[in-house]
Amino acid sequence: MKKLGLIILLSALLTSFTNAQDYKTGIGLRGGYANGITVKHFISPNAALEGILTSRWKGVQITGLYEIHNRAFNTDRLNWYYGFGGHVGFWDGDNTKKYWGDPGKTYTVVGIDGILGLEYNFAEIPINLSIDWKPSYNLVGHTGYWGDGGAISVRYIF
Repeated sequence: MKKLGLIILLSALLTSFTNAQDYKTGIGLRGGYANGITVKHFISPNAALEGILTSRWKGVQITGLYEIHNRAFNTDRLNWYYGFGGHVGFWDGDNTKKYWGDPGKTYTVVGIDGILGLEYNFAEIPINLSIDWKPSYNLVGHTGYWGDGGAISVRYIF
């Protein structure tokens, strides 16, 4: 009986993983505390790679993420996703002194990122909307936790 229950559970999970995507690649804009561009490309039916280039404090940050996508609320074209990755960023301390920087000092940070989000792919037009939270932790440079990585993204999908 336990084996039958396990088989049913695994079948249900695998069914929810299949067809999680409605597009192959999406390119668009990301807006939050840090604004920039985002490119997401699916490498399997439920796994995607996302690259994000953002600007903040007159600096730049590059992030790479691996994401798992699943159908949300049993609704077509609505997916939730989670994942992890890393980032590298560069800032001038003169533009961050209000928050944490030292004037005259430049910062290079390297760290790890997580992501948790929800996205909707429109059927009528090739547009994707997503909202996510992307916390990060700087391991090098100005070390510490950053929990303000939430954003809304609008992508053209094809």
